[in-house]
Amino acid sequence: MATVQTIERIVHADERQPYKIPTSRFDGSTGPRIIGPRDGKFTDLGSVGVRFMIWGAETGGLFSLVELPIPPKTLAAPYHRHAREDEYSYVLEGRMGALLGDDVVYAEAGDLVYKPRNQWHTFWNAGDEPVRILEIIAPAGFEHFFRELSDMGGALRADPEQLAQLNNRYGLEMQPESVPGLLERFGLTIGAPLSGGWRP
Repeated sequence: MATVQTIERIVHADERQPYKIPTSRFDGSTGPRIIGPRDGKFTDLGSVGVRFMIWGAETGGLFSLVELPIPPKTLAAPYHRHAREDEYSYVLEGRMGALLGDDVVYAEAGDLVYKPRNQWHTFWNAGDEPVRILEIIAPAGFEHFFRELSDMGGALRADPEQLAQLNNRYGLEMQPESVPGLLERFGLTIGAPLSGGWRP
């Protein structure tokens, strides 16, 4: 005879209950867990949204997972590089453009783009529809950068000195002066409102 088991779900965003960042490894001892399409912690960084799905503590620091919705024709970040982590961008829907070193690439739904540590890069929504990507960050830890940046009001509202200190703490180098050239070169904007029903 089959056994029915209750499946733990992450707190649903519509319930507006306080969200607690997990602090221990998820080992399955409490049963299966499903993260639904509206579950997790949501925030808007000004040019990109972030839905925190798996925190580093839950994987023993091996990786974290966030969803990044980006409005049409919008640059997600200045040209930058990470000293500590690799990023893998899996496109769920839409068309993502990326500048990886000197190479420009485009990825459609189902494509995975590898952004290794120490490689200068940036990415954007290259289409006329919203794009959603799953960002795998390995090892984990950088998801907390997004959380702290959100607390500062996002990159466009953050105090430049505080943003520089945040970048330093997370081993991130940014070239904010690259933004005007990227906007012009790829026909983009920055700071467009999120659309498509997504909301923090």
